[in-house]
Amino acid sequence: MAVPARRTYIPGTYFVTSRTWESRKLFIKPPVCEIVIETLFHYRDKQSYLLHSFVLMPDHIHLILTPGPNISLERAVQFVKGGSARRISQALNYRLPVWQRGYTDHHIRDAQDYQNHVRYIEANPVKAGLALSAKEYPWCSACGRFPTNDFPQGLKPLTKGELIGTVETVPLREP
Repeated sequence: MAVPARRTYIPGTYFVTSRTWESRKLFIKPPVCEIVIETLFHYRDKQSYLLHSFVLMPDHIHLILTPGPNISLERAVQFVKGGSARRISQALNYRLPVWQRGYTDHHIRDAQDYQNHVRYIEANPVKAGLALSAKEYPWCSACGRFPTNDFPQGLKPLTKGELIGTVETVPLREP
């Protein structure tokens, strides 16, 4: 099956999902998870992208990231997937593909959209029965072990009513 061509890149913040090859549960062993997390932060620290939120599930990853200057979303995802696959193959003598080809993405439109996707990321390990809360799941940005980037710049802010709680919202998570 042919992989669909990527559309023209629009700068901004994105929610990205990518699955493991054949949905194998590769990310249940801490050494493999550590490699993926280290790769995420290696490229974040090289300013390839800003990393706002993430969760590494047994067979997929969710990210909210903002690609850096002159870096497309496709290239940012390639850094994560290619870099982690190479390191997993070398460190663990793993010979099968790590990731499925391609990924899905959603352009984050505004602060409410951002909040909704952060909540989705944080609910993922809880809904899957991997932890009682996102803070207890070691491969989630909500656990407090990982320094993520601040709220993305350039998003339409919440309304005053949303900020004071008169509109049904969940407050922004403290970094």
